[in-house]
Amino acid sequence: MLILIRNEVTKLLLKKKLILIIGLLIIFITLLSYGQQYTYEKNIDRFENFSGAGTYDWKSLATQRLNDLENRLDSPYIPDSGIASTEIEIRQLRYFIENDINPITPSAVKFSVDFVEQGISLLIPLIIVILAADLVSGEFSTGTIKVLLTRAVPRWKILLSKLIALILMTTLVVLIIGILSVLISYLFFRQWGFNEPVATGFSLIDGQLNADSVILVTRFQYSLLIYSLTWYVSIVIAAITLLISILVENTATAIGVLMAALIGGQFLQFFLSDWAIVKFFFVTNLDLTRYLTGSYQPIGGMSLNFSIITLGLWGLLSLMIGFMVFNRKDVLV
Repeated sequence: MLILIRNEVTKLLLKKKLILIIGLLIIFITLLSYGQQYTYEKNIDRFENFSGAGTYDWKSLATQRLNDLENRLDSPYIPDSGIASTEIEIRQLRYFIENDINPITPSAVKFSVDFVEQGISLLIPLIIVILAADLVSGEFSTGTIKVLLTRAVPRWKILLSKLIALILMTTLVVLIIGILSVLISYLFFRQWGFNEPVATGFSLIDGQLNADSVILVTRFQYSLLIYSLTWYVSIVIAAITLLISILVENTATAIGVLMAALIGGQFLQFFLSDWAIVKFFFVTNLDLTRYLTGSYQPIGGMSLNFSIITLGLWGLLSLMIGFMVFNRKDVLV
């Protein structure tokens, strides 16, 4: 089994997809870090010019943001969905100000968390799809599956080795995302931010923000939690990708199917949020990290535990079907 796993990992590395993924991540992270630092400096300059004090006080800036949000609520053009999210952000800002927690100053670890929070529902799944879409379908396209299956090794063991190799590579990708996002953003922000306090544990109860269970943790501890959830989502996406790669014998088709599912799921969530069955679709449950802010409940009845269990069932079902199909799949000689 160890030899099979090593061979599968070697195949994934030889395809140089990891280099492509790292290149894309460097580009995205660099552009976003520069953009965030540029915006932050402009906001500081604007605030200093407006106040005439010549110094920067984050609490005053947070208060200004709070006032802007309150004024936005008075606008007749704000949609109903925007009202709820704005009210929640107002309550959170008030909590930060009252407890002397700085939510504004950029740091490397904060950027790293923000990056995966924004990318967990689309960018990161797409990266996993690029990594794994041809894991089995590529073997059929090139014809190497015939040689692979002629070995005196059970089919389930071959597929299990591919699965373990995929889990290892997926874990490596998540680690690379974390390391690159911290190191590259530090070049712009010049602050690590590992020990910054973070408030987490917000929850929505009957549409109201509840802070009774809020606790303070360090930014480093919070990032570990965020990346653990990101890893979990990535593993589920890898399992679903493996299933599609088994069902479809063409890599381009496999990628197309998965991209359509990811993008189409976003549309379903947006346009059919009142349709109860939508909350059981795996795409609807990908944003696990946003539950920690207490401002995310896309469909009534959903929660962090619900989404974790739903994604777990999708992953397990995908693996069960995948192994069954692979064991019975005909391979023409």
